[in-house]
Amino acid sequence: MRLLSRWLLRILISFAIVTLAAFVLDFAVYKLLGSPQSQVSVNRFLSVPLKGQKTEYDFLGTAIVPCVISLFPHAGEAPCWYLQLHPNQWDNAGSPAY
Repeated sequence: MRLLSRWLLRILISFAIVTLAAFVLDFAVYKLLGSPQSQVSVNRFLSVPLKGQKTEYDFLGTAIVPCVISLFPHAGEAPCWYLQLHPNQWDNAGSPAY
């Protein structure tokens, strides 16, 4: 059992190191390329809670969203590859009106 826990700890530490190295490398390439940005068209929806445990879904239209050309999010913007794979964005209007 002790041998298994050592291996699991080694795997966890190795995964953390590889993830951190990938983020640092991605950030370095992002800065070296001059912070490349692009734009992606997304569909925006709003979910409005109603009385009686019901929800209304409203289409707000299509919006152009700025994104970064990188593997990870930088400067508070999502990566373009993620927005292209998930073109629908949902917003919640708040608590139900009782």
